[in-house]
Amino acid sequence: MVTICPVSKLHTEPSRNTDVFSEKSLTQLEALMNHQNFSKGETVFSEGDRMDRLYFVKSGMVRLTKSTDEGHTLSFYHFRTGDLIGQLEGAGHTSSFTAETLTGCRIGIIRRRDLEEAIRRNGDLAIDFMRWLSFMNHFTQTKLRDLMFFGKNGALASTLLRIANTYGVPEDGKIRFTMKFTNAEIADMIGATRETVNRLLTQFKKDGIIGYENGSIVITDREALKSICHCENCPLSVCRL
Repeated sequence: MVTICPVSKLHTEPSRNTDVFSEKSLTQLEALMNHQNFSKGETVFSEGDRMDRLYFVKSGMVRLTKSTDEGHTLSFYHFRTGDLIGQLEGAGHTSSFTAETLTGCRIGIIRRRDLEEAIRRNGDLAIDFMRWLSFMNHFTQTKLRDLMFFGKNGALASTLLRIANTYGVPEDGKIRFTMKFTNAEIADMIGATRETVNRLLTQFKKDGIIGYENGSIVITDREALKSICHCENCPLSVCRL
């Protein structure tokens, strides 16, 4: 049976990393949340902060970044409404990332001790939470594979497919991005310089793989992108920013 890459499907509802939770478990998590509003560009938490909370995006978009020793910022993840953010590896653990709002956001904050108590009381919630941890581990592994194994060409091709799944609208055999990204922002996603991304995108355009409409990227040959990044036809929930 041939597996269809999710970017080739019309999709009206974006996937959430909490889709592994049952409705009952999500209701239990909701009961643990204290809600806080953030303006665009605010920091939710920073690298080095004590990580004793989880963050549920009730509305809006949040970006996770990491600073390098050279002072550059790498953009790792984009989280949207319905996504859960956080690291709970152990007591006293500190965050490896900085979370910054890309839009105005409403975020539900779950304290570690409240979550642990709820998990002790409810086996189904514990199982769902283990599924979420497993999913996030898989998600991270695929992103690292894309960034490390197939050069900057492959990393860029994979990132364009992930953007298409996150912010893309299929139209007349093409995929138009509904959110504009500068070449510098894309460079931050793949650990490259803006000049490298400029050069690669120019070549992709010459090869008929992408185009531009109203200043936004349009994918015109997704099969070529899949070939460049050795696409493994991951599900939509994984093949996203």
